[in-house]
Amino acid sequence: MTDFDTLRIVSLIGWLAVATAAYASFRLDLKKSLRMALVWIAIFVGVAFVFSLIGR
Repeated sequence: MTDFDTLRIVSLIGWLAVATAAYASFRLDLKKSLRMALVWIAIFVGVAFVFSLIGR
């Protein structure tokens, strides 16, 4: 593992901490969070499906 890899891992952990703190600041309940996650997953899957149809 090089120094660059170590820096990359540390910066990813830092960004994860920032994203977690930003999410926690909204104070959403678990039900609403799961619903939002499922909506975003559906959007990404739908877009990937459309791109797979276009690519054929």
